[in-house]
Parts: sequence; structure tokens; C-alpha cells
Amino acid sequence: MRDKEEKNWQVADTKVFWGEIAPTDHVLQIYENDESFLCTLEGFVLSGLEAGECVVLIATPEHITALWDRLSQKELAVVELIADDQLIFLDAEETLSKFMVNGWPEAMLFDETVSAIVKRATNRNRSLRAFGEMVALLWAKGEKSATVHLEILWNRFCEMQRFCLFCAYPSNGFTQEVNFSAHTICCAHAKMISGDQKSSTNIFYKTVSQQQSGVVT
Repeated sequence: MRDKEEKNWQVADTKVFWGEIAPTDHVLQIYENDESFLCTLEGFVLSGLEAGECVVLIATPEHITALWDRLSQKELAVVELIADDQLIFLDAEETLSKFMVNGWPEAMLFDETVSAIVKRATNRNRSLRAFGEMVALLWAKGEKSATVHLEILWNRFCEMQRFCLFCAYPSNGFTQEVNFSAHTICCAHAKMISGDQKSSTNIFYKTVSQQQSGVVT
């Protein structure tokens, strides 16, 4: 990744970063490897649980299993958190299939699907934060326009429901041929986290603007 001393990058304690994030912020990570991504995801989840929030993870089975192992190593009662609906795991592919029509995210079905998730997550008067990997699945399938459209649907929904959303893509899916769409994806987010995170205690990030964004790994 680019030099962390670049003026646009900032460093923050993970708890401070996720604790001070705006309720409607949409955060992006384009990660170099699973270890970097899981470090970020672990910090995201732990900060939410410590704040008494409900944490929803719409992820692949592989990443759900890896995160479960990490949380268990922190001696968290994962089974109890799930039973109490403070930690909600959802399969990304299965959730995606509920609102895709002919390869395109249908807005009304998306709203219905995500509204049901939000209702479940906030049923016990908890604030909500969510991680979504559905966009990464679409991107990996080559559905670039559909991915951008799904990011736009998420932005609109987060603005209405006021919760923080974190999403992540593997960097190997970004090439010169998709540079414009990649730029568009970056611009759909408020903050971008470094793609080579090596610790769950600190976060390197930058604020994204339409004038100054791009793929950074």
C-alpha cells in the first residue's frame, strides 16, 4: 500500500475510530489478504459488542467461520450472543438471492430484505452496525454495474435507517479494465480503510471525496 505518511492517511485507535463513526457512514476496505480484512472486521465487531450494539454480518461461510474462531479466542460467548440476537450471522449469497432479479438488485425487494434484517437487529432497542459482503460477491462475478447500483441502494437505506455499514472487497478483483467502476465504488463511501491492516487495535484510514478517491492497496 502507499506510504502511511501520505498526508491523506490518518491513524486511529480501533475503538475510537468505530466509536466515533457517524451513524450513517459507509466504510470501505479493499484488502490485500484475508488476514488484513479479518483484523479490520474483528475490530469492527468487538467495538460494536462493547458498545452494546447489535452487529449484523452478511458474509461468506468462510469468513463467518474465521471470525467466529477469532471471537472465541477472545473468550466471547459467541453462541449466547447469537441466541440473544446481539450478533447476527447471515449468508451473503443466500441474502443476495432474495433481491436479485435477472442479475440486477431490485430496489423494492432490497428494501424488504434489509428492512426485515434491521427489524430483527433492533427488536431489543439496540443500535445497529452491519457488515456486508454481497457487493464483493457481485463484483467477483463480473457484475460491475450491479455492484455499483447495490452500493447506491445501501447508501440510501443507511441514510434513512441511520446505521453504520462496513463493506470489503479483495484487491485482486480490481484491474485497469474496471478502474472507472472502482473509482465509483470508492466515491460511494465516506471513509476508506487501508488494505494492509496488520493489527486489530489501530486503523489507518482516509476520508473519501469525489474529487480524491481511488483504489488504494
